[in-house]
Amino acid sequence: MTSYIIPLIFITVLVLSFFKKKDAYAAFVDGSKSAVNLMVGVFPFLLAIMMAVEIYKASGVSHYVSSAVGPVIELVGIPRELAELVIIRPLSGAGSLTILEGIYKTYGTDTFIGLSASAIYGSSETVFYVSAIYFSKSNVKNLRFAIPVALLATFVGNIVAVAMVRMMM
Repeated sequence: MTSYIIPLIFITVLVLSFFKKKDAYAAFVDGSKSAVNLMVGVFPFLLAIMMAVEIYKASGVSHYVSSAVGPVIELVGIPRELAELVIIRPLSGAGSLTILEGIYKTYGTDTFIGLSASAIYGSSETVFYVSAIYFSKSNVKNLRFAIPVALLATFVGNIVAVAMVRMMM
């Protein structure tokens, strides 16, 4: 079924552009130009975030912070084995995917830890990545509460995700 989605979207766009008498090729080229301009504008922000996350992981600080945070997050119902995932997920999608894979190898996919890790990964977003892209292109000047509120919402989402896994087991 999924192999038909892209051609179906492509054909739908062409049919709609024909009926609306729009030049689909020109619209595609204009969209491509704006995407390239967006990437050029956002690239420095993304590079800074990616470098910071890689330095954080490579330095070993991630392990020490996770060890310190583990007992604290256990108090709200999140297993301490998931501390590193909870910390890295708002920072890096690729980094958190690597951690998720390690959790699967260590604990399995059908265990409480594995299912909770899946729920956390699926119910949260890379807050700093999304914020870097959005705020680099918006005219919002007062960002005082945006990141803290997004991180709080992510953490509450993690707690709820693990609680739902616990209820379903």
